[in-house]
Amino acid sequence: MTQQQLEKYLWGAATQLRGTIDAGDYKQYIFPLLFFKRICDVYDEEFEKALAESDGDMEYAAFAEHHHFIVPKEAHWNEVRETTTNVGMALQEAMRAIEKANPDTLYGIFGDASWTNKNRLSDETLINLIEHYSQHKLSLSTIADDKLGNAYEYLIKEFADDSGHTAAEFYTNRTVVKLMTLIMDPQPGESVYDPTCGSGGLLLNCALHLKEEGKEYRTLKLYGQEINLLTSAIARMNMFMHGIEEFSIVRGDTLATPAFLENDELKRFNVILANPPYSIKTWDQKSFANDPYGRNLWGLPPQGCADYAFQQHIQKSLDAKNGRSISLWPHGVLFRDSEAVMRRKMIEQDMVECVIGLGPNLFYNSPMEACLLITTTNKAASRKGKILIVNAVKEVKQDKNIAFLEDKHIDKIYKTYLDFKDQEGFCKVLPIEEVLANRGSLNIAQYVSNVDNGIKKVSIDDALSNWEESSIQLKKSMNELFQILN
Repeated sequence: MTQQQLEKYLWGAATQLRGTIDAGDYKQYIFPLLFFKRICDVYDEEFEKALAESDGDMEYAAFAEHHHFIVPKEAHWNEVRETTTNVGMALQEAMRAIEKANPDTLYGIFGDASWTNKNRLSDETLINLIEHYSQHKLSLSTIADDKLGNAYEYLIKEFADDSGHTAAEFYTNRTVVKLMTLIMDPQPGESVYDPTCGSGGLLLNCALHLKEEGKEYRTLKLYGQEINLLTSAIARMNMFMHGIEEFSIVRGDTLATPAFLENDELKRFNVILANPPYSIKTWDQKSFANDPYGRNLWGLPPQGCADYAFQQHIQKSLDAKNGRSISLWPHGVLFRDSEAVMRRKMIEQDMVECVIGLGPNLFYNSPMEACLLITTTNKAASRKGKILIVNAVKEVKQDKNIAFLEDKHIDKIYKTYLDFKDQEGFCKVLPIEEVLANRGSLNIAQYVSNVDNGIKKVSIDDALSNWEESSIQLKKSMNELFQILN
């Protein structure tokens, strides 16, 4: 199958659920079913390979075969396919058996969908879904990791488009992800962390970025935490679907219970990329005031907005020598009065390297403008005491209710970050003293305006020349008019 045919085939299963369950719930059934089919087909392929290498000796093949994941015979796709009644129960038991057989890698990966609720999914519906996915083999030789991984991400986007406001929970605009990865420039062997990883797109893109550059991507250490059970399972499946197995994605509340610790302190990472949930109100502010990990290094965020709780968690999790972070936020984090004290301390400590204002509609199902906040623990000597402010609000392509960055936009913004120089109407390098003098406001329009008011500046000589030319033309027109009237 071509990439397009594969995507159409995978999405075809979801279309069978229309009218049966809400569009926002498709993902909790389609993703586990797809992953179940993939690992069973790969398991069969690995056994066939061992059998071929042993010249058809079944006993030797059984001894020699090596599997990425163990699939118990009774839990195989083909066994479930033979079931015609209580199909949901058969699916659920098979998935749990596979998780149990692979406790270190697959525990909880199939989520907690209600497969046995026949009011939602009848036996007939499930049989149709299983038969749909049984049309093609999803083995490695048939569909490579890259191809299936791309199709899997296509499904994530389709579910995001289909499911309304829930999309933001697990999907970050892919073009923004590309820009964030370029700026962070992860290197082989480095550790990369996303404290609110959703479906894992930011982490995954770091590995794929290295792979595209021909660098050793398998030594990249990927870590993520995600509060939602289903979304964290989708993130883990996303990694496996792309052929990436060296990662740790943990389900949990990052602010309440950070998952990655070393010697009773937060683990430190070389690179952090994040698109945290913005302005959440339901968080434990009281506990954060006495945080055992010292994450309130700049102060206590207001109860009605946890943005700087996440930002301080990020900063506290950075490697002291070469830690760097990039976070996607609404513009409010740059200038809100309620966070002024914390923002000022962040700037005073010379943590902020760059602020990039992006255009509207880059958050899923939200018209607000986004910005990228880039911090580092150890700036290059030429950048110390300075902050680059980039006004790239117009560098965006609008398409109906969603926007995206074209390659030319990404290239321009990325090059601007690398150059770290003033560009009239686009970016400005500021000494931190100037920002602090403005009460620590990082409001982009305050420093860099790219508003075109239509007024073109001209010299006095040019203005006089233009006036004389206009007078000549007016005189000529008047003479022609008088001739016509006479």
